[in-house]
Amino acid sequence: MVNVKGKWALITGASKGIGYLTALFMAERGCNIVLHSRDEAHCEEILSKVLAFGVKAYTIAADLNDLESVQNMLSAIDEKGTEIDIIFNNAGVQVAYRDNYIETPVSDYETSFRINTIAPMMICYHFLPKMAAKGFGRIVNTTSGITLDPQQAGYSASKAALDKVTIDLGSKYDGTDVIISLTDPGWCRTDLGGPNAPNAPESALPGVVIGAFIDDKKSGRLFTAPLYSQMSLESALKFAQNNINSPYNG
Repeated sequence: MVNVKGKWALITGASKGIGYLTALFMAERGCNIVLHSRDEAHCEEILSKVLAFGVKAYTIAADLNDLESVQNMLSAIDEKGTEIDIIFNNAGVQVAYRDNYIETPVSDYETSFRINTIAPMMICYHFLPKMAAKGFGRIVNTTSGITLDPQQAGYSASKAALDKVTIDLGSKYDGTDVIISLTDPGWCRTDLGGPNAPNAPESALPGVVIGAFIDDKKSGRLFTAPLYSQMSLESALKFAQNNINSPYNG
């Protein structure tokens, strides 16, 4: 299991929901954290809680729907001299539920792909060369298990695209200590999942963080968080390594 103490993690969408819980989980284990949200003020509460664990942390803002804003965020992290070891591309958007799905507007796809696919991949591409150069990195991209639901076409298509590029990219790093994974939190009661979702956000842990701690040089796997609900991190890692196959080599 990876010891994350002293490493730096970037968590997008850290001001609430699963990103917020991920920040607490990582900070409790000694990980330093860059907390992203659209407005730095939204992260004031989680920043104070993270710092209480005695780690280093700061907030940073970017509108993931504005790709120039994303690039400015990446440049700002570089200017601070922060070497990112772990990425949780947690932030996402579900723009609408279209009962009349035949009239799904083009804007649903445009917004969904910018936030759910393009921005996360910009972040991956920016930090991957540095991870490869130092011989360590973990990237966890958040996907969705939604299927057969054209009412959410923009969202589900953008997540399917994220799956594709993540798995394809991971094939280039498989067998190295730069591990690229996917996680599906399940349907949780967050701002994205809505109040009628069956699962509490806490049920996504430790499943959503497995990709940061796994240590077997296998990329491209999907860690479906409900499988690990109520497991310890150690048990979850053992289960994942023994049961979740890589798409490249089993």
